[in-house]
Amino acid sequence: MKSKLLTLVTVIIAAATLAAGPVAANASTVTANATADAHSKGNITKVCGAPKPHQARCFAELRTDVHGGKGIRGAAAADRTGSASALPKGLSPSDLRSAYHLPAAGGANQTVAIVDAGDDATAEADLAVYRSTYGLPACTTANGCFHKVNQRGAASPLPADQGWGVEIALDLDMVSAACPQCKILLVEADSATMQNLAASVDTSVALGATEVSNSYGGTEDGSIFTTEGSYSHPGVAIVAASGDGGYGPASAPAVFPSVVAVGGTSLTKATNARGWTESAWNLAGSSCSAWIDKPAWQHDANCPGRMVADVAADADPQTGPAVYGTTDQLSGWGVVGGTSASSPYIAGVIALAGHPQKFPNASAFYTDHSGLFDVTSGSNTGGVMDCGGDYQCTAGAGYDGPTGWGTPNGVSGF
Repeated sequence: MKSKLLTLVTVIIAAATLAAGPVAANASTVTANATADAHSKGNITKVCGAPKPHQARCFAELRTDVHGGKGIRGAAAADRTGSASALPKGLSPSDLRSAYHLPAAGGANQTVAIVDAGDDATAEADLAVYRSTYGLPACTTANGCFHKVNQRGAASPLPADQGWGVEIALDLDMVSAACPQCKILLVEADSATMQNLAASVDTSVALGATEVSNSYGGTEDGSIFTTEGSYSHPGVAIVAASGDGGYGPASAPAVFPSVVAVGGTSLTKATNARGWTESAWNLAGSSCSAWIDKPAWQHDANCPGRMVADVAADADPQTGPAVYGTTDQLSGWGVVGGTSASSPYIAGVIALAGHPQKFPNASAFYTDHSGLFDVTSGSNTGGVMDCGGDYQCTAGAGYDGPTGWGTPNGVSGF
């Protein structure tokens, strides 16, 4: 839904200092924080660089200090076997299951699609290492669990490698961690254009996906409306990552009202009753849309447009999951995060619960969020903009931008 008036109102709000609302970043704040979205920072590198116009970038963030360098490219051959002794400190499927109180079984009749750009030639073999290492059932082409196609739904020809191999490995592993019994469909777009990725979503649904995860995004502008329809398929839950730049401009497809927008948290073990603590990840994407009207089911106070995110899960690469891959920047076990981790994980949780028809949009979370852990600490002001402590960038009781209504507490909320 386009609204030029909404665009003007949102821009005015973003430029003003409101006593009850977000405070816009001034030039010095933007300059000071600009390095937060650099291609690499400290021990983290962004798998995908800044996108070209009308293209998306993946949101995977790779730890470079695990086994030294990028991934474990320099590790001895014995450390690349996938054995448990070679695992890095990343979270395992059982860790995530414990943190989010998830059952070990469910989702056998669900097919989770992941949409990515370009081919990962070793995707199936790498997935086998991940799943066998953690005792998850095999998911292969031969047993009908795994299926890889191009954006037209054919097994060949597959597109050229677009540098998204780490993203693809992360997506496959996170769906597996959340829903080991789910079938997985990998749809590889010809390139990272918004049009090709949107076409791949349509193909996913045509091939029977019940959930579709999209761990990528492009900055919203007037061109996004040409792809919006591809992210609305009643009966299928469409999930998208909110981004990894902190509070700032909205990202499509997460901003579309038919999409469940997934933010991010930092998740660590603790001695409390839950056994874990969780706070907003400082680079989890949140935003107030300048182009999309606020859906009728959203009622937050200071954003006149669609507010992102709706729900969240672990995304901080410092507390991220272990991932196995052998292409691009990753040559074995590594630790990978970003909302590229939380999006496929939430898609897997929806599949585990088995009711994708509940999510033609995210309204179910706004109607009843009793099945979620409310994340009440942390903020996402590590990005290039500051909202002055408002809920749009700071976690607190109830709804907030970085974590939405919270993170899974079992499957009752899904």
